[in-house]
Formats: sequence, C-alpha cells, structure tokens
Amino acid sequence: MAESPSLPLSAFHPRSMLRLPQHRVERPRFPVIDIHNHSQWGGSWQVTDIPALVAEMDAAGVAAMVDLDGGSGERLAMHLERFRAPYPDRFVVFATVDWDHALAHDDFGDRMTQELRLALGDGAEGLKVWKDVGLTRRTPDGQRLALSDPRLDGLWATCGERDVPIMIHVADPMAFFEPLDETNERYEELVGHPDWHFYGPGLPSHADLIADWEAVMSRHPATRFIGAHLASCSEDLVRVSGLLTRHPNLTVDIAARTAELGRQPYTAHDFLEAHRGRVAFGLDDWPASREDYRTVYRMLETRDEYFDYSPGQARHPGLQGRWQIYGLGLSDAALAALYHETAVALLPRLGRQALA
Repeated sequence: MAESPSLPLSAFHPRSMLRLPQHRVERPRFPVIDIHNHSQWGGSWQVTDIPALVAEMDAAGVAAMVDLDGGSGERLAMHLERFRAPYPDRFVVFATVDWDHALAHDDFGDRMTQELRLALGDGAEGLKVWKDVGLTRRTPDGQRLALSDPRLDGLWATCGERDVPIMIHVADPMAFFEPLDETNERYEELVGHPDWHFYGPGLPSHADLIADWEAVMSRHPATRFIGAHLASCSEDLVRVSGLLTRHPNLTVDIAARTAELGRQPYTAHDFLEAHRGRVAFGLDDWPASREDYRTVYRMLETRDEYFDYSPGQARHPGLQGRWQIYGLGLSDAALAALYHETAVALLPRLGRQALA
C-alpha cells in the first residue's frame, strides 16, 4: 500500500460518491419579492446595467427587489432615478444615514433623525442600519455606540411614526465572535477575511449585541424591524423563535443564510412552517443572478440531499463552512408567505403593483 501523500486542507476538494435524485428548480413556485439586496458596496456600484438586472429577475421569477443602499440627499436621488423611476413596480429603495458625518457632532442623533425625515420625504421607503452600529461605531467622546443609546431613539421613533420598516443587521455568524482556533467552524473564511473576526478586548459579544437590540425593540413597539440574516442567529432557530414571540414588531429575512438553513433541514422546515408571515425572502448577493436564486429555491422547495449551498462552493469548499445542505420541502402555504406575502405586509405598495 502506497504511502499517503501530504495534502493541505486548502487543496482538499473531495468529490462526493453519493448518487442521489437531483432537481433543478428553474422558477419559484410563487412570485418572489427579494427584500434584501444591494446596488453599492464600499462606495462602488455593483449594479450598473439595470435592464440586465431586470432580465435576470424575470428569468428567476423575482417580481420586485429592495435596494438597501439608497443613502440620502444626492445619493438617494441617484438611486431613485436609476431604479424606481424607470421600474416603479419592481424596486423599492431604503435610505441610509451618514453616520460618519453625524458622529462628528455631539447632537448626532438629532442630525440623523432630520436626515432620515428628509430621505423619507424624498421617496425612501425604509431605513437600513448596518452592523457597525453597536459593534464598532464610536460616539464623539470615544465610547462604543450601542443600538440602545437613547440619542438614537429619534431614528427608531421616526420610522414608527412614518410606518416604514427598518432593515437592521445586528451581528454576524456566531463563529465570528469566537476565538480563531482549531474549533472555529468558519476558520477558513475568517483567515481570508480577518476584518470579519470580532473577538477580543473592547468588542461586544454576540449575545450582548442581540440583547441590546431587544431593548430597542421593546422600547419602540410601534416600529417595525426586519432582522437581517435571521436576526443574526441562524445557528439557533429556537432563539429566533423566541425573538419573534417576544417582539410582535419583528420580522426576519433569510438573506445569505442558505448554508445555515440547509444544514439543519428538519429544524429549519419546522421553523419556517411555524412562523409563516414573519419570515421574508432575501438573497443578499450582488449582482443578483438567476443561478443564485435557483440554489435557494432548490433548498426551500425540494427534498434533495447533500448538495452545494452556493454555485461557487465547488471551487471554494470553505466558502462559509465545509458542509453540504439539504432541501426543506416546504408547504405551498409556507412558500407563498416566505416568497412574497411577508414582504407585501411590510411594503404594501409592492403587493398593489409588482404582484398585480
């Protein structure tokens, strides 16, 4: 018997010998509203050919999409002109506020609240808040800015008064808050992206971030929150169920959590069936492509076993973790709620137009 060669894990790309039934889901069983996607990242446009994007949406059965990168002022005007003006039935634009500028001033809360009010008046239909708020943002005196800081209450209250939702990304996968050692299941991903690792002195824990956000939702029961990425707790759906039970003003989305849902098919199936109307569809992959959507549809609609959670996973086996996923086989009622009914409850204009 020949001696086994030395092989680094990074070069190990095994091919499964399983021979299983395969199902390709070209189009979803019901029209889809993608409530979580992007057009800009790091200041650069990720989507420039809007007719081509709409063609991909048509091919994938996506009736409408939310652009979370609207900003405010001139930036918001540009987003509205590029997306909503030519395709009013297909796009909704959320505002973001200029945290860098506001946090240079002691009255940052009042400044951001005024900025948000102007953005909503200009046509934004929601607010996007990213994870840096609560995690790494600092107040003018150098303290970490917590989501529950009372100086931010104007933002949350304004969205409640105007009845527009807040898409909030509170934390990241739980492994991102754990030591980067041989037990960390996202080791390869974090080695490739060390700026995604939030473990160490001066950084809050994952549990601290969620608890702080809960305080905000309790204080603002009239404000509707969308917890991005299954409320940043996709590894613990029992915990997500608890959040939904305690906070009637909370909805969650499944954006960028195909890998997590698909590796716990029984629990994920029961969760999505039990919480119809409280979970919305999101892709969070830009520029959105029909193949990316089809992978998610396959996970949600079929009972296929042991398949890649991303079209690029075969080339990058440690993309989000070294595992395969399984289909959930959801009921038609759960699929209809997930694909568009939950989004329409949050953004009624889409129900009147995109699904007409």
